[in-house]
Amino acid sequence: MAPLNPMIESLSSFWRCGTRAERAGYLVGTLLMISGFLHLVILMASGGSWEGPVSLRKPATFGFSFGLALITIVWVASFLDLGSRVRAILLTVFTAACTLETALVSLQAWRGVPSHFNTETTLDAMVARALAVGGVALVIVILALTITSFRANTKVPMSLLIAIRAGLAALLGAQVIGGLMIARGMTFVFRGNPQAAYATGGMLKPTHAVTMHGVLVLPAMAWLLSFTDWSERRRLGVVLLAMGGYLMVVGIVAVANVSGLSLQRLPLALVALLVLGAASLVVAGGVALVGVTRAPMVNGIRHS
Repeated sequence: MAPLNPMIESLSSFWRCGTRAERAGYLVGTLLMISGFLHLVILMASGGSWEGPVSLRKPATFGFSFGLALITIVWVASFLDLGSRVRAILLTVFTAACTLETALVSLQAWRGVPSHFNTETTLDAMVARALAVGGVALVIVILALTITSFRANTKVPMSLLIAIRAGLAALLGAQVIGGLMIARGMTFVFRGNPQAAYATGGMLKPTHAVTMHGVLVLPAMAWLLSFTDWSERRRLGVVLLAMGGYLMVVGIVAVANVSGLSLQRLPLALVALLVLGAASLVVAGGVALVGVTRAPMVNGIRHS
């Protein structure tokens, strides 16, 4: 039987021993995910459109994504060597930015107007600028955490540290891709063609999506492996397998996006690589679960 009690104790320690900023991040992240769920329920109950820039799908997606991203960043940051004041500032800024992005997208959806690429009225332009400011704040915090993760860190095992580095780098890439999509869309807006912005501004969404939550998948797998009785070298091998598979999936999706190919029409060679990458992730996850199931009661990693 899997060591559920040590896992539950480990997870609860991140709340119980967390700072005020960490607890606020966990709480706000949960509320944002609830907001996303409520928007999804309303969308399904109302029979509204799932497509277009004013669909309730957008606040639902933002609620889920930013809520999960916020909880993940607070958790991942707890493993990094940060001063208490710096940690509080970074997490407070990230929490505020996630809340701002989700709230403004939800506001515009309920007003029935696009949240991005929309400068039709003074209020719309203010919302667009505020979204841009929030996006810049997110990038700054993620960049700071990424740089910190590459400094010497003796608090956590190398398997977890490498997973965090790869996940944060991928998340930073997701933010850069998001910025590129907005910049591309705004060029059409400035040229007086907002419809083109809505039609093509989100062309890199698949790449943006697949790079968004690697910061949860990879560190979570490394954390899970801490409940095995394996050597650190063996745990690192499983993490590297998962990381290689993840990067392969990201690379294929990015190539397809840039080439203008849909994932359903990829050449056979790219399909094979995509399947190989996904299989590597699945195998690594399966190996981790088997290792945990067969391990004696191991404490794993808790809040320091």
